[in-house]
Amino acid sequence: MADKNILHMVTPLKHMSPFDVNMALDAGFDAVVTYTNVTLDEVTGLVQDAIFSRPPKVGARTGMFFGGKNASLALDMLAKAKAALVPPFGISLFADPGGSFTTAAAMVACIEKTLRDKKRRDLKGAKFAVFGATGVLGFAVAAIAALEGADVTLVGYDGIRRVAESAGEIKTRFGADVQAADGSDEGKKAAIIAAAEVIACCGRAGVRVLTRTQLEAASGLLVAADANAVPPSGIEGLEAMANGVELATHGALGIGPLAVGNIKYKTESGLFGRMISAAKPVQIGIHDAFVLARELNG
Repeated sequence: MADKNILHMVTPLKHMSPFDVNMALDAGFDAVVTYTNVTLDEVTGLVQDAIFSRPPKVGARTGMFFGGKNASLALDMLAKAKAALVPPFGISLFADPGGSFTTAAAMVACIEKTLRDKKRRDLKGAKFAVFGATGVLGFAVAAIAALEGADVTLVGYDGIRRVAESAGEIKTRFGADVQAADGSDEGKKAAIIAAAEVIACCGRAGVRVLTRTQLEAASGLLVAADANAVPPSGIEGLEAMANGVELATHGALGIGPLAVGNIKYKTESGLFGRMISAAKPVQIGIHDAFVLARELNG
């Protein structure tokens, strides 16, 4: 009998995301087992239970996924899992908290393609403002964009303190420099928008971030992307399926959440598929997600 592909899905939250469970099973795992309310200190025991129950040659048929809603904790769990491995025993590891790493990878890949194909610009050096930057998605978008050479600013709707902390976390974890800005009132927000060439809207569902008036005033804006699929849209006038459509009379282009979501879905599914097909255990992080999203997006 062929060895089963088994995925252990770990979250610090009360529930594992049904989205991720569905994705894993549809990608081809034979069995998915969820573990909830998991603490960082419990990861070592879970990993070692998983690796020692199967011979080393079957290590690649076993995987562990780290979810939740906290990027830093998911990355810590991934690091803890790596440290818990005892060669030659091993398993594949994949972190994607709240789907944020694959969604962020898809968003940045879509922005990059639109810049390249329609504006003849590279992501490197682009002035990139991230709204909703205190959330897990905004954190991941900022990290990926900064690693690709963009000039990234995290915008804080409630002041600068929390986004400054996020900027410090990105520097510590990825060695990438990002800036923090106070966007807590309309005047400060307008100044940030006016200076941006790329805007990523990663705010909460149903929250309007950019209005038509703000878009028209942002004469230097090249591309704006929205992750919010729940009405009202994060960007006024942007259709959910838009993929490089004109948003303002000065030529700024928009990318909607379902265009991003199409690449996100393919990316997460593809990474699960990579775990299933691997001859040796693989370890999948935020950069791996972007590499695949960029490939899938052409």
